[in-house]
Amino acid sequence: MSNYNFQIVNGNIVTPKGIIEDGAVTVENGVITYVGSTAGIPQDSAELETVDAAGKYILPGFIDVHVHGGMLEDFSKPSKAGIDAITKLHASQGTTTMLATTMTMPKDVLDEVLAEVQSYMENDMPYAQLGGVHLEGPFISPKWPGAQNPAHIVPPNKDWIEQWEEQYPGLIKQVTFAPEREGSHELIRFLRKKGIAAAAGHTDATYEDIMSAQAVGLNHSVHMFNAMTPLHHRKPGTAGAILSTPAISAEIIADGIHVHKAAIKLLASVKTDHNLLLITDAMSAAGLGNGDYMLGDLPVVVKDNVCTLKESEGTLAGSTLTMIRGFRYLVQEVGLSIERASEAASGNPAKLLRIDHITGSIETGKQADLLLVDNDLELQQIWIKGRQFQD
Repeated sequence: MSNYNFQIVNGNIVTPKGIIEDGAVTVENGVITYVGSTAGIPQDSAELETVDAAGKYILPGFIDVHVHGGMLEDFSKPSKAGIDAITKLHASQGTTTMLATTMTMPKDVLDEVLAEVQSYMENDMPYAQLGGVHLEGPFISPKWPGAQNPAHIVPPNKDWIEQWEEQYPGLIKQVTFAPEREGSHELIRFLRKKGIAAAAGHTDATYEDIMSAQAVGLNHSVHMFNAMTPLHHRKPGTAGAILSTPAISAEIIADGIHVHKAAIKLLASVKTDHNLLLITDAMSAAGLGNGDYMLGDLPVVVKDNVCTLKESEGTLAGSTLTMIRGFRYLVQEVGLSIERASEAASGNPAKLLRIDHITGSIETGKQADLLLVDNDLELQQIWIKGRQFQD
């Protein structure tokens, strides 16, 4: 099939307004030009090459805002070949846009990461598109490091972010930090002024700390329920604040390992206003099997898809999850509708990153980031900006 110009017919199209049965999507020059019934396809589309969906689902491509790596590669130690390997793996699993997510590392290392990712994004990206960088740390709580190296944790430092934003305008899309730490409110105000998601994570915050941070702009939270103060009926903690505050969106690692499906159901029941996001938190072991790996500069053991720190048995260290597996888990195990799961995997991340005018849903005028998925939610075909992905 030629790239960029084609039509998909006889599919069930998942759109923001519901599922269009026996629907069609036409694509010209990588842009969606028609979404509607197969019977209503414009006559001038007749010469386009055709894919018969045969009743399968047509979904918008997945957007992963929290992913560290795959295929032995890690965004904290990036190279062109390494980024190609990561983005190719996740593209093969339905991710069409992703954020290069770092770990808690020294500033000079983060300088190098930002420079490498910026350079990569300035050229043609053949696989999943990098939408920018997610800095997970180093401004986190020493009490909740999770799989982050405590030696590199520092207090929130707005000057670092200002310097990076001046050097690489628009590159940083999300910053994860502990909002209870001194300097966090100043950081939040700067992030929100620049349109960067201000995310609570790896945090010892009380309920009151989160609400105070939300009042100055905190708008997001990473890997819900993990590495944060838990919900208690007299001390709601970070988890309670996020659950009860619609203005704060929440990521979830839907792998059945990090969070019990009942807790995901609870989260989904309160995060109903475009504020639930599926993520993978995938590390370098994604796409591979059991063995010893690295997450940032910390050794990790993977056994039966469970990633734990080698020197701290029981501490979860990222995941080997892919977006299509997480999507299936939300539908088949948690019980979300395909529309809700698609919103969490595509539409809501696009809104968080402020790219929903470009991608994240199947609508005319948007780039053709599309997935063809069968009734068992297995991927059949993938298009990124109208270009068919070839594994």
